[in-house]
Amino acid sequence: MYIGSYQLSNNLIVAPMAGVTDRPFRTLCKYFGAGHAVSEMMTSDQTLRMSKKSLYRANFDGELAPISAQIAGSDPEQLADAARYQVANGAQIVDINMGCPAKKVCNKLAGSALLQDEDLVARILDAVVAAVDVPVTLKTRLGYLNGQENILRVAQRAEQAGIAALALHGRTREDMYLNTARYDLIKLVKQNISIPLIANGDIDSPEKAKYVLDYTGADAIMIGRAAQGRPWIFREVAHYLKTGEHLAAPEIAEVKAVLMGHLAELYQFYGEYSGCRIARKHIAWYTKGLRSSNEFRQSMYKVENTAEQAKVVAAYFDQLLDQGLRMSDVQVEAVNLLEIK
Repeated sequence: MYIGSYQLSNNLIVAPMAGVTDRPFRTLCKYFGAGHAVSEMMTSDQTLRMSKKSLYRANFDGELAPISAQIAGSDPEQLADAARYQVANGAQIVDINMGCPAKKVCNKLAGSALLQDEDLVARILDAVVAAVDVPVTLKTRLGYLNGQENILRVAQRAEQAGIAALALHGRTREDMYLNTARYDLIKLVKQNISIPLIANGDIDSPEKAKYVLDYTGADAIMIGRAAQGRPWIFREVAHYLKTGEHLAAPEIAEVKAVLMGHLAELYQFYGEYSGCRIARKHIAWYTKGLRSSNEFRQSMYKVENTAEQAKVVAAYFDQLLDQGLRMSDVQVEAVNLLEIK
């Protein structure tokens, strides 16, 4: 799988997710076998470029190449300027967001709302590709409304503009994240373009990954929500695609080790106040479905500092281990994300 001149280590990609795919999360997913990761979307509005949130999102320090920065907006020249800025900031690939269904994004005629105006889509694609000397990719959906899917025209126009790869989520904006992802149109698009196509939507298991690749003919798959609290899904999918066999689920001891390492990275990256609060959702994802996890989370949410948060998380997993819920006696040392970048 190539994006421009960049050869990826495999065809498994971490989907860009606002508030999730920060540098610590991208690093962790790559450690577990993702061949590529795209950053959270960053606004093209220059007045917000130096905001604290934007600076965090544009932090690629020590990240494994190739570094891909996603930009969002509706003005072609602003997006072109944003692309130049991110390349100067270290991005080796620029990704354009035309897929986000969130109201606050679509209300500004950005994200998937752009699919209502194919002329504007074309002007954005042309402007961004012309602005930078690095590959430009596009993340989008089947269309804005069900029954009015225009992705085939958009995809062909993207190829004409010089887009290096297309990531396609199998829903419309109207669907949001409801209903099930549809792969028929992804298959049709793949048959009608020559640039790499990345299939996205509802890929949550090794079997589903293989099915989507086989059915659509896509060059790669993109995994988003299924990796939340489960970054090892990339290891599982890669193994299954290679061997046709399943890896054993991670032991409780390994889940604890991965989470503790993830927390340490979040605390260092965001600092005391934000680190503690941003970590909460990750802790919730990692512990979903575990014994007494709901009661644990309700207590954990009340903790206001990182030291105590790490302590209660470790204690919860130690309690599970003491109850004999581990799958073996193998002890796993905490993953130190700072050492694996």
